[in-house]
Amino acid sequence: MTKNSDLVNFPKVHPPPARVVSAHIFLHINFLQHPPATLPQKLSGTLQGQRAKFHSHPLTVSRPNMKIKLLPALQDNYMYLLIDEATKLCAAVDPVDPKLIMSAVQDEGVSLTTVLTTHHHWDHAGGNEGLVKLAPGIDVFGGDDRIPALTNHVSHGDELKLGSLNIKCLHTPCHTTGHICYFVTSNDEHQPAVFTGDTLFIGGCGRFFEGTANQMYDALVNILAALPKNTNVFCGHEYTVNNLKFAAHVEPQNEAVQEKILWAKEQRSQSKPTIPSTIGDELLFNPFMRVREASLQKYANLTDPIEVMKFIRIKKNDFKG
Repeated sequence: MTKNSDLVNFPKVHPPPARVVSAHIFLHINFLQHPPATLPQKLSGTLQGQRAKFHSHPLTVSRPNMKIKLLPALQDNYMYLLIDEATKLCAAVDPVDPKLIMSAVQDEGVSLTTVLTTHHHWDHAGGNEGLVKLAPGIDVFGGDDRIPALTNHVSHGDELKLGSLNIKCLHTPCHTTGHICYFVTSNDEHQPAVFTGDTLFIGGCGRFFEGTANQMYDALVNILAALPKNTNVFCGHEYTVNNLKFAAHVEPQNEAVQEKILWAKEQRSQSKPTIPSTIGDELLFNPFMRVREASLQKYANLTDPIEVMKFIRIKKNDFKG
């Protein structure tokens, strides 16, 4: 591990209380040193022919130096290709369908060098071993030793490089103890992105399977809410409409919720993704990021925001929509 003073200055984030990471420790991996993966020719060009079986249409979000390709998988999952336009190197985020990932890699004409895994659950990490077989030599990053094919264990504050892109690892335990979100910026200072897995959803958050309301509060309010407000949020599932139905139940007078749910329903009627959102927008309509607001505290009849977080998570677990 080496400290790289040339990396961009990321917004200050607060390490979760369950894990203290020294501020001077960084992981700086230069993916340019890794050979490109060998891509099986037979997998190329299959995306168009397979779209009908997916829950959503694929989507590409482009910036001058960064491209993010959203790939639907399973019943409601999203995988991503993160592409550095300057070098044509790419990383796969939660690649549960290895063949689809490799097909997209070949269609884009890029070199797959790494996997960014948010957490160990099978619908996010279950494709790692298969992808490593299809693309020998790639690195698999994550914050939990339960992640299949893991080669590099990362912690809160670790920094990675993908060509000209900067990736900061944010430890957000609660859904799982080793959950990592990946915050990505480019040197041209265009709109950043964060891959949030099952910590932050559009309009909601993940269940507290291995953590507490205090940890989710820290993840959402102290860490993710501290990112630039224009940061695009790329989450792990298409849960938006149901999440916003709950948000409307909690805050029936919130116009931002009402506008977003109308938009989301229209998107889903056309099988279009509701991803990405932004951190700034989530602060307007996501109840789990609004637990300090008077309207949320009135709904819960509580004033401690962490207790509000606990209360609305229980209510959401039982919500039928």
